[in-house]
Amino acid sequence: MNRPARRDPSKLTEADGFREFVADGWGAADRTPSVLDGQSAAAAEHRARLSHEFAGQRIAVAAGRAPVRANDTDFDFRPDSDFVWLTGCRAEGAVLVMHPSGDRHDAVLYLRAPAGPSEADFFASARDGELWIGAVPGLAEWEQALGITCRPIEELANALRGNYPPVLATRGIEPLLDALVLGDGAELRRVLSELRRIKDDWEIGQLQAAVDATSLAFTDVARAIPEALRHGGERWLQGTFDRRARTEGNGVGYASIVAAGPHAPVLHWVRNDGALTEDAAVLLDAGVEMNSFYTADVTRTFPVSGTFSEAQRKVYELVHEAHVAAMAEVKPGAEYRAFQRKAMEVLATGLHDWGLLPVSVAESLEAKGQQHRRYIVCGVGHFLGIDVHDCARSSAEAYHDGTLEAGMALTVEPGLYFHPNDLTVPEELRGIGVRIEDDLVVTGTGSRVLSDGLPITANGIEDWVSGLR
Repeated sequence: MNRPARRDPSKLTEADGFREFVADGWGAADRTPSVLDGQSAAAAEHRARLSHEFAGQRIAVAAGRAPVRANDTDFDFRPDSDFVWLTGCRAEGAVLVMHPSGDRHDAVLYLRAPAGPSEADFFASARDGELWIGAVPGLAEWEQALGITCRPIEELANALRGNYPPVLATRGIEPLLDALVLGDGAELRRVLSELRRIKDDWEIGQLQAAVDATSLAFTDVARAIPEALRHGGERWLQGTFDRRARTEGNGVGYASIVAAGPHAPVLHWVRNDGALTEDAAVLLDAGVEMNSFYTADVTRTFPVSGTFSEAQRKVYELVHEAHVAAMAEVKPGAEYRAFQRKAMEVLATGLHDWGLLPVSVAESLEAKGQQHRRYIVCGVGHFLGIDVHDCARSSAEAYHDGTLEAGMALTVEPGLYFHPNDLTVPEELRGIGVRIEDDLVVTGTGSRVLSDGLPITANGIEDWVSGLR
């Protein structure tokens, strides 16, 4: 690797000549924080919504830290989603505290100030020192960019001292905060999750940007098929998507699924180490995460050759029928489960017509039946936003048992998955997996498909792949 090893800095910290020489002669560094246009205003509105839910209580939400990958190497840092939603800040180890003030809260962000050249950490800390990682924003820069009062992390303990007002805090992501605050934080997480269900215009704009970048990446992948056939297979296609994700945004929003041929029925095929053949269909489930951390989640299944086989087309067209029917159910006031039920109804009917169900469609759709789920054991959609499976800590009443409202963003993703060793299906269907997934936002009158720039019909997919090859 190109990164130098972390060495014991004791000799440098004891070397008077080095310490004296390294402390002087430094000009001003660029410490501009990475904050997007409109992000600080959106975060301020998010804090106001949370403040309304917890009048009179102190609230503490932590950014978290980069997890260790192995030994002295770390994974890239990605701040906690609730923290980003409330601040727009991406500083590792930071903690937001919202202090009650009348019927609202005053926000203070506690974070580590960068070590200056006169401090040992400037050159001795491979994790935080600027000679190792580059210049980072200081408290003044973050305060100006975010519009939040910023204080040194060393003052956090005093800010949380005492038991009144009570402190609600996110737990398990920042050891310092865990040591200062009791409780499990579940109620705070639930409320934050449920508040995040309704996206504002800025958030919807970020989701659209993520989907647009993902559409570009899908086009890159389809265009890269000839090269992937020659070498690299699934991994070549994965790398193609990753390159676009890093260019257009922060990276991938989750582990990409690049599943060719018999791997396509595997719901979470993230190994992506298989070969590519001309007769295969590829299931690509991937999303670009923007620098705001909002992510797309799109799936398309396409033939490597540009033409589906008869069996592949048969499966694809049934999934497409279910997909279109399910998307039509996404509208304000509809039960969240309505689009799920519609997709399952269409799929179960098709499977029954093919002679694959041991019972009637009605019996299979009953709660005690569900025989059709052998071929689609997963769900067919979820909320989407700053997490790919967004708002996951919401109550059942606010999520799966709730109703859709304008501003909610979600995926619709029916599929059929026939494993190569599934003896209940005809041989020609074994090893075929098809999923179609689009990202939608509920509007005042229906829904808007953010990902409609990519084709979804069998003919449209074939024309798209053939044209790019």
